[in-house]
Amino acid sequence: GRALLILLLSATVSLLGGLIFGYELGIISGALLQLQIDFHLSCFKQEVLVSAVLIGALLASLVGGILIDHHGRRRAILVSNLVLLVGSLILTLARSFIGLVIGRVTVGFAISVSSMACCIYVSEMVAAHQRGLLVSLYEAGITVGILLSYALNYIFADVDEGWRYMFGLAIAPTAMQFLSILFLPVNPVKLSSWDSDCQKGLIQLQDTEDRAAAKREPYKEKHYSFLDLFRTRDNMRRRTLVGLGLVLFQQFTGQPNVLGYASKIFHSVGFQSNSSAILASVGLGAIKVVATLVAMAFADKAGRRVLLMAGCVVMAISVTIIGLTSRIAPLAMARDCKAAADPNASHSLTQHPLTPMSSQPAVSPIPRASGAGKSQAGPGFAATRSIAKAFPSTQSREVVPDSSLTQKRGLVGQAKEEAVGSAGPPFGGAPWAEHTVLNWITLLSMMAFVSAFSIGFGPMTWLVLSEIYPAGIRGRAFAFCNSFNWAANLLISLSFLDLIDAIGFSWMFLLYGLMGVMAVIFIYLFVPETKGQSLEEIDQQFSRKR
Repeated sequence: GRALLILLLSATVSLLGGLIFGYELGIISGALLQLQIDFHLSCFKQEVLVSAVLIGALLASLVGGILIDHHGRRRAILVSNLVLLVGSLILTLARSFIGLVIGRVTVGFAISVSSMACCIYVSEMVAAHQRGLLVSLYEAGITVGILLSYALNYIFADVDEGWRYMFGLAIAPTAMQFLSILFLPVNPVKLSSWDSDCQKGLIQLQDTEDRAAAKREPYKEKHYSFLDLFRTRDNMRRRTLVGLGLVLFQQFTGQPNVLGYASKIFHSVGFQSNSSAILASVGLGAIKVVATLVAMAFADKAGRRVLLMAGCVVMAISVTIIGLTSRIAPLAMARDCKAAADPNASHSLTQHPLTPMSSQPAVSPIPRASGAGKSQAGPGFAATRSIAKAFPSTQSREVVPDSSLTQKRGLVGQAKEEAVGSAGPPFGGAPWAEHTVLNWITLLSMMAFVSAFSIGFGPMTWLVLSEIYPAGIRGRAFAFCNSFNWAANLLISLSFLDLIDAIGFSWMFLLYGLMGVMAVIFIYLFVPETKGQSLEEIDQQFSRKR
C-alpha cells in the first residue's frame, strides 16, 4: 500500500511539475497582447519581457545544481514552489513594467530549478522498470500545460486586465505540487531491490556478466567535485559528453524554430480564417500530447536509444522535406511586432521576405500562432521563439509604411482580433497559393516533426540525463547540461532570422536535416541503453566501460 501511494504521489509531482513549466512558457503569448496596451510596451520591452523567463532559467541552472545536490531534491522542489508562488503574486499584482520583468525572472528561476529537481527526484524514487514512464510523465505535463495556457489565453483575451488572471492561475498547480511533495519521503525509498525485480521477471537480464559484477561490488556513494565532470575518473568525461551532446542536438535540430512557422504553414494550406493561429497552436499542441503519451508507453519497453534514434530519423526526414518543398513553393515570411508605445503611432510592420518578392511591394502580415513556437519540449526547450519576433536594432529590415496596410485599426480592437489570431486578408495572389499539394506535404512533415520530437528528444533527453550520473553529483551535472540547453535555445532563436537572411529558408531547414543525421550517429555511438537497470547498475557499467 505504501509503495502504491509513493508511486501515485511521485507521478503527481512529476505531472504537476511539467504542467507548471509548460503553462508558464505558453501563457506569455496571450498575456503580451494585453500587456502591450496596458503598459504601452515597445517592441524591445516585449522582447525583454519574453526573455526574462530565460534569464531566470539560466541563472537557476547555474546555481540550482548546488541546491539540489547539497540540500536534497525534495527541499529544492519545495523551495522552487515557494519562489514560484512569490513570482506569480508579483506578476498578478504588478503595476509597472519593472514589476513584470522581476516577476517573470522569478518565475523562470523557479520553473528551471523545479524541472531539474523533479526529474532527478522521480527517477530516484521509483523502481527501475517504471522510471521511463514516470520521468516521461513530466514531459507529458509540459505539453498539457502549454495546451492549457492556450485555452486560458483564449478565455481571458477579452477580459479587462485578463493577464492578471492568466499569471495568477499558476498558483493553483503550484500549491497542489507543494502539498503532494510534503507527503513524500526525503530520501529515495528502494521499493524493491533490482535483484527481486529480476526474479519476478520484470526486468530482462541484459548482460549477465555485468549483473554478476554489480552484485559482487557493494554500491558505495562517492563524493565528487564539479571539476570531476571533465576528468576521466569513473568515466565522468564520457558521461558529460553524452549529456551535452543530447541537449545541444535537441536544440540544433531546429525544434525552437520549426514551430514558430506553424501558423504560416497552416495559412499556406488554406486555413485563412481568424481562428487559424489558434487552430495551429492547439492542433500541434494536441499532436504533441498524443506523441508524448506514446513515448511514455514505450520508454521502458523499447528503450531510450531506440526512441531517440527513431525520433531523430523522422525529424531529419521531415525537416529535409520542408526544406525541399519550400524551394519549389516558397513560403512568404512576414514578421511584425506591434509596438504600443504611442497609442496614435502608425502600426508599422517589419517585413521579412525570404525570397525576392519584387512583384509584391507589401506582403500582408501573417501573425505567428500565438505562442506556437513555445510548444517546446523538455525542461529547457524554452519559449524563446517569440524573442526573435523582431529585433529591429540588430537586423536591417525594410519597414512598410502604414498606408500600405489595407486598413488602420484601433490598437485595442487590433489586440482583440490578434487574440484570436487575425489573419489579415486572404492571400489570393500569393506565390504559394497554387502549390496546394506541396503545402499539404509541408504541413504533414511539420506534424511528423513535432510528434517525432515528442517521442524522442523531448522526453528521452531528460530521462537519460537523470540516469547517467552518480547520485553525488547528479544535480550539478544535470544543471550544467541544462544551462547549455537554455543558452543554445536563446542562440538559435535569436540567430534564426539572420541565418535565413544569409542562407535562405530552405537551406536552413536542410541544415537542420543534416544535424538530425549527425544526431542519429552520435546517439548510436555514445548513448547507452539504460532501460530496466537500477541507477546504481548504470553507474557501475559507466565506471567500468571505456
